[in-house]
Amino acid sequence: MPVPVPHQRTVVLPHQAGPADDACAHARVADAPGAGDATARGTSVPAPAGGQEPARPAPHGYPESGQPQPDEQRFSADRGPLHQGLTLLLIGEDPNSHVPEMWDWAGRKVRLRTARNLTEAERLLTDDVHCILLDLPPAEPAADPDGDGTPGDTLGILRDVLRMATSHAVLVLTYETDAERAADAVRVGAQDYLFRDELDGAVLSRAVRYAVERKRADLAQRQLTESRMLAQENARLERGLLPTPLLDGSDLRFAACYRPGRSRALLGGDFYDTVRTPDGTVHAMIGDVCGHGPDEAALGVELRIAWRALTFAGLCGDELLATLQKVLEHERADDEIFATLCTVDISADGRRAGLCLAGHPAPLLARAGERPDLLPYEFGGPALGLLPNARWPRRQVELGGSWSLMMYTDGLIEGRIGKGNQRLGQEGMTELVSRQMAAGLSGEELLDASVREVRDLNGGELTDDVAVLLLDRC
Repeated sequence: MPVPVPHQRTVVLPHQAGPADDACAHARVADAPGAGDATARGTSVPAPAGGQEPARPAPHGYPESGQPQPDEQRFSADRGPLHQGLTLLLIGEDPNSHVPEMWDWAGRKVRLRTARNLTEAERLLTDDVHCILLDLPPAEPAADPDGDGTPGDTLGILRDVLRMATSHAVLVLTYETDAERAADAVRVGAQDYLFRDELDGAVLSRAVRYAVERKRADLAQRQLTESRMLAQENARLERGLLPTPLLDGSDLRFAACYRPGRSRALLGGDFYDTVRTPDGTVHAMIGDVCGHGPDEAALGVELRIAWRALTFAGLCGDELLATLQKVLEHERADDEIFATLCTVDISADGRRAGLCLAGHPAPLLARAGERPDLLPYEFGGPALGLLPNARWPRRQVELGGSWSLMMYTDGLIEGRIGKGNQRLGQEGMTELVSRQMAAGLSGEELLDASVREVRDLNGGELTDDVAVLLLDRC
């Protein structure tokens, strides 16, 4: 469908060289005989005899060479830098539809491709196309194809274009008498509409630029929204995987501190749990899967859930750890993955405990009136997943009437001290906790203060996962 234009013109626009009004004010119009024939795909107005291209004034704000300054590069809607030139794809039934010539922001002619139908458009819609101009055919009399009194879809071709070009800006070209349908086109998903009666290079140039930027903003907003929803979903999932202690009926006090080493994560490869079985025994566990990624975090959750199920089934000590090793061997992604583990089962009267260590640091025990000290480590076994048919002896420990038992992962003791390579270690951690207890701290306050001081000694955030569990009996 030809567009009525009084005179065929060459419109020179300082594309994006300044505000839209400046672009109009500095547009240069020159007669261009034969410009109406330059509507084939990618063609331009022929140069005059002698092979010399018609002179064009330099874009506003640039030197006479028309070249942009280095800090003036523009980018657009995932199509790459605009300094490579703009490309417009016209879709219309009439291949002779006239589109005014445009010059991009750097003084280069905007490339034009034309397609008679969607099949041709799909072939021409490459990544270097910045905008689609859909020449909307006149609306036919409303039809009722289903016989239910509902008129037919007069914007079907636009919907097809939007499905085909999900990341491209789309402009609709129609007649001023069809303004209501033009507004509907924007509601359906087009970035803007233009009237054929008012079409000129300045109007089209501005509309293309605004449509491209509006599409870019829409895509960025959509990606941001999707990222936020995914982050919220992951956070809910990770919070749901953290344990809830089951200590109903026990006089022990429980506190825990958990900090994953991964940035913006809620769950790491460290894991812990505490439950009370029907016989009154309190079982506590803390472990660490080697590595810091999401796969290690998932494996830690599996081991924790398996430990809880096996504990309620009546297993403990060596039998429980041997079964957990089988779980690890079947669930790990690599044969080199292993996990350290410490389990404690505290008698119903709270005065004795059984201790099993699988390559894990020994807990810290503070009896009433005594300095905190590490429990024996000599009788521990290897980490889970290292040796087949390994054994993990259970050692009996006397707790006394009033005590505090702190279980932790190696992230708490492997932080550095100052700027050197010296590590805090178990002795440094024991001294640190002793000072905090002497200051009257207990429970979650004790754990938070201890982890905060370890982080300060390290000179910043700890890179390893940290899990600390505290059981108290007064």
